[in-house]
Amino acid sequence: MMSLRAWTKVLPLASAAPLALLLLIGSARPPQDSGAPQRVPEHLSREEVYTDLDRAVQYLVDTQAETGRWGTRACESLLDLGFATETYHAYQFGAHAVACMALAAVSETSERRIALENAVHWLCGSPIPTRGDDWDIDNVWSALYGFVALVDLVQDERFARDPWKAGLERRGQQLYRLLARYQALSGGWAYYDDPPFLRTPTWATSFCTALVLPSLLEAQALGWDIDERVIARALKYVRRCAMPGGAYAYDLTPIPRISGVEHINLIQGSLGRTQVCNWALARAGVQSITPDVIRAGLDAFFDYHGFLDHVRTRPIPHEGFYANAGYFYFFGHYYAAQVIGLLPEDEREAWHARLRPHLTKTMWANGGASDFLDAPYAITASTSYIILALSLGLEEPDQEPDQEPEPDGEPDGETSVLTDDDD
Repeated sequence: MMSLRAWTKVLPLASAAPLALLLLIGSARPPQDSGAPQRVPEHLSREEVYTDLDRAVQYLVDTQAETGRWGTRACESLLDLGFATETYHAYQFGAHAVACMALAAVSETSERRIALENAVHWLCGSPIPTRGDDWDIDNVWSALYGFVALVDLVQDERFARDPWKAGLERRGQQLYRLLARYQALSGGWAYYDDPPFLRTPTWATSFCTALVLPSLLEAQALGWDIDERVIARALKYVRRCAMPGGAYAYDLTPIPRISGVEHINLIQGSLGRTQVCNWALARAGVQSITPDVIRAGLDAFFDYHGFLDHVRTRPIPHEGFYANAGYFYFFGHYYAAQVIGLLPEDEREAWHARLRPHLTKTMWANGGASDFLDAPYAITASTSYIILALSLGLEEPDQEPDQEPEPDGEPDGETSVLTDDDD
């Protein structure tokens, strides 16, 4: 995901390409029906989305390379110019991890099982992306979603025994050490950094930190070597990002950044962040995240959904109202599906029924989708988020907190900076 600060660094390079070449970006999409737009239903039942879910899964299976990967390490979109070459590897690795999660979440066929095993082999055996530049630490995306995927997979009965288990745990600990190294002074994680550029980053975001917090708790419960201080600092960071009105600040600043009537830290600009942060804090046992708080966050998500619709597929980061960015569309919907699972069972289906149309309406004829660019990593990640979000609405597992409830005050935790010489 590209922030405004990063875009100002790469925009001069991207804009140097001829306009005619930029227009070719759209050629990667499959042909779409040019007829009158179809009305999007307000609700979809479980039975109405199985076909769409199967199409999305088949897209992943069909676009997977023989080696098990999706996409390549190369820059495959002209609107992605200006980054270090390692950055594209990081994008590929992170999207691949989400695809592994998606294939693991759906009902199994022999074709899907082969695709999943090949994908897991690649996840465990491919080189881990490294830091691309002084300011560009997109390899954190690889560590975040790679770690989340591995924690999920090691609890899957298909991979719970050796040699799978040993390989998953080994790669999981490698990515954890990367997370510990790149945990910012403030306790969170992000994908860019600010001067002075040091080994330990100085910038973090609420949503990056929130997405990995439950997996850190799960890994600790599984007996992995996870430092309690890393979890405590991450939890404190997300809690401190909470703002009045249900929003979560994009990043933690001494004085919350709100200026004017259209700002990214208002609830309309926090639609994607609110869901993942509420989910993470609830999973961490924070008592202040009650069902009413979760419902309020979901109500805002649907009430202001037009801002997400407006910005979906727009290629400039944060060009939407309230500085919304296209790449928050499927991210936000996936974590909306996650947080729905924390509500009482008898009300979950009604929420999922409202969520499903906003996923299926975006799908292309071949089952794929993208909310930002047409680069393969963006399509792989977007399609995988759709699969994950739809799958969560087809089964109703109860999600218990991963640790004992936290008191409403600030959690205790060390603030020392962890370092590790391992990659």
